[in-house]
Amino acid sequence: MIEDRIVVNIAGGLDIPLPNMIPVNVLFNAPNLESIDGTIAEQFKKPGIREKVKPGQTIAVGCGSRGIANIAEVAKAVVFEIKALGATPFIFPAMASHGAATAEGQQKVLEGYGITEAYVGCPLRATMEVEEVDTLADGTRIFMDRFAAEADGVVLIGRIKPHTNFRAPIESGIVKMMTIGMGKIRGATELHFHGMDAFKELLPETARVIMSKKPFLFGVGLVENAKDELAVIEAIPAETLFDREPQLLSRARELMPRLLFDVIDVLVIDEMGKNISGAGFDPNVTGRNCRDTPWSGPPEIQKIVCLDLTDKTGGNATGLGAADVITMKLYQRMDIAATYANVITGAYLDGAAIPMIMNTEAEAIRLAVKTLRRVRPEDARIVHIKNTLELTEIAVSEPLRAQVEAHPQMQINGNKAPFAFGPDGSLERS
Repeated sequence: MIEDRIVVNIAGGLDIPLPNMIPVNVLFNAPNLESIDGTIAEQFKKPGIREKVKPGQTIAVGCGSRGIANIAEVAKAVVFEIKALGATPFIFPAMASHGAATAEGQQKVLEGYGITEAYVGCPLRATMEVEEVDTLADGTRIFMDRFAAEADGVVLIGRIKPHTNFRAPIESGIVKMMTIGMGKIRGATELHFHGMDAFKELLPETARVIMSKKPFLFGVGLVENAKDELAVIEAIPAETLFDREPQLLSRARELMPRLLFDVIDVLVIDEMGKNISGAGFDPNVTGRNCRDTPWSGPPEIQKIVCLDLTDKTGGNATGLGAADVITMKLYQRMDIAATYANVITGAYLDGAAIPMIMNTEAEAIRLAVKTLRRVRPEDARIVHIKNTLELTEIAVSEPLRAQVEAHPQMQINGNKAPFAFGPDGSLERS
């Protein structure tokens, strides 16, 4: 049993010198939108979008579990435009096993993002019940959220970005939401049986079957910039989805934030969670993935320390197995059932593996530095970030100063200072 405090013998203890840290601004190309409402209104004027929504229809509008910039505002604007065309929309969670794989939990996830009935102007209808749509040639069953399956039309709102476990022309986006998210826990489990390395062909194949059986109208694809802002909102008709989503994925890959170092000894991450990335912290940023997933950086990182969970993840710590050290605070905030439901569905069980737990943030950081191979503590190349979505303001240790000064996208933004820890061992942040 893990007690509230762990006492362990460490040769020499953890009283080691840490290098000074330097605040750094990172400059990314970050185009954004002037008006979300205006952009969505223009998208609904497009041929192939407006005529799909008919007066009197009931339209299911799917939203997922990710913490997308302005997602509530986007959902509200989409609902407004659908109602203006004479249809009756409702929101449903298209999020597989998230929210502890319960209808109540999934509704709470949406409400935590501001997607409430009062704000968006239509009902929220959450269920884990599904309808079996069809089967693939190999017998894999395809499922769909029951409320969505009974609607006259389906619209999905989702972020398009590189996936955390596989590479393909179509990765994380509308197609994945249609097949994995809208399939709820049963549908997601069926597809994950094949392994994510099969998703390149499996997800588009499954989506085509769904679209041949059910009235999927269009997706509202969202692309974020490196500042966690919306750069693109595009309504994509069903007929062009398989051509257009790969193009938007390429744009998302161009705009996503990165750590601009090839080698990092210790990466300190303040927070992780499902609202940040499906993997808690994004392997596209850290260069580190599940044991069974072929992956490569940069950066090459010796140790990853994660200090806490986000509030919006609701205790879901999926992906923490990719860290080396976590804090007691993070461990005690874990909802084991929610984490396990999500990880078991995905079939990559090391996503729920518990790293070494240290009592405080100070101990966690010092342990990672102390256990570096062939690097003295005072020479450690440390990068400190809030999370893997927000990388425009970071801190780096003094041994990385020369690389910062030589890089056109990085600027030192203050004086060097030592790590500062409070009496309880928590990291003091400016």
